[in-house]
Amino acid sequence: MNNINKESISQISQQAPIPLEYGGQRFDKVAALLFSEFSRAELTRWIVEGDLTLNGKTTKPKTTVWGGETLALNTVREVREAWDKAEPVDFEIVFEDEDILVINKPVGLVVHPGAGNPSGTLVNGLLHHRPSLSELPRAGVVHRLDKDTSGVMVVAGSHKAQRHLVEAIQERAVERRYMAICEGVMVAGQDVDKPIGRDLKVRTKQAIRDDGKPALSQIRVRERYRSHTLVNVKLGSGRTHQIRVHMQSIGFPLVGDSRYGCRRIIPKGADPETIAVLRNFDRQALHAAKLAFAHPQSGEMLKFAVAPPDDFNQLNETLAEDAR
Repeated sequence: MNNINKESISQISQQAPIPLEYGGQRFDKVAALLFSEFSRAELTRWIVEGDLTLNGKTTKPKTTVWGGETLALNTVREVREAWDKAEPVDFEIVFEDEDILVINKPVGLVVHPGAGNPSGTLVNGLLHHRPSLSELPRAGVVHRLDKDTSGVMVVAGSHKAQRHLVEAIQERAVERRYMAICEGVMVAGQDVDKPIGRDLKVRTKQAIRDDGKPALSQIRVRERYRSHTLVNVKLGSGRTHQIRVHMQSIGFPLVGDSRYGCRRIIPKGADPETIAVLRNFDRQALHAAKLAFAHPQSGEMLKFAVAPPDDFNQLNETLAEDAR
């Protein structure tokens, strides 16, 4: 047996009734909706091991549920990160009410604790700002941005809001628009509809794979520069690293994105300032600019927009000046 410190073990005991509207779906899919703080892989494993039951009985992940049943989860889990630790963290709250918080995430802030980032994350800051979020799965987080991607994201403030937002994202009813600066001059925009999955050689990367999950990025040209392009991207899905992978796949990697093929292109004859800005931009040039969704309580359509951070603006202005 593995020797595990008792302080690193979490006893989990939860129950949840299945809403009638979930009837006809698979057990594992419904479990992922109702226990969204856990990964689909964890939930599937607990179903197989008998720790997650349906009306008190062990069954298969693919079993169809009809609504009205009760899910019961009783298991132990090794805890490696400080998901429940409240810490002061610097981020901007764009909008807040009882049901939602809309955040402008700064560059460099990790959304949730994980390997290499056990604390000091947005989740830890959210718990400091609103301690009641500790009662929600994943502290209300329903989607995330990469550490070095800036911009707007929504966090649930209640159980009802979290269920609503998770379903809205899965049904593509949450509109997400990004700004990005890529290497190369795009002649025209295009829709990239290519499935994405984990890279088989490098587990920290994603890749285009025939057996991956469907992914659609609608890319539109905003400004063309001498060797670069400013684009708007609307997501039709939300896969890990989706825009970065799709832009690389069509030959236009994002400025600064060394993980996905940026070549540090410098416009011919560029002045020293332009060269310095391009060489020193050390993150993917990607910003979540706009977010739109129906309020989980009132149903009112909400739209939020946040301006890019200073480094993104400086990069864009430098390229525009170089092109004049």
